[in-house]
Amino acid sequence: MRWLIGLVLNALVLLLISVLFDGFSLSGFGAAVIASLILTVLNWTVKPILTVLTLPITVLTLGLFLFVISAVTLLLTQWVMGSSFVIDSFGIALIAAVIIAIFQALLINPIKRS
Repeated sequence: MRWLIGLVLNALVLLLISVLFDGFSLSGFGAAVIASLILTVLNWTVKPILTVLTLPITVLTLGLFLFVISAVTLLLTQWVMGSSFVIDSFGIALIAAVIIAIFQALLINPIKRS
């Protein structure tokens, strides 16, 4: 049940980002839920591999490179979803990754743990 709550909250964060930025768009709440699901699967599978492969860069940047990896997973999600989820540039994806990380730390993780 907590996983489902986290999924819906991630979808709401994605919708909020699409409202805030012109270069980040979703076709609706259903697309946001699907994007959240795909992003979750990519974060479970691809992100750990990318983190291990880029460990020296991550250490040199004191962990800030993890935002780049998160932006890459967002772009992979966009690629999988096609036209219902559009990110115009890597910069928008990077900003979205930072916003998602902030919401994860402040809102979603405490709710999922309670």
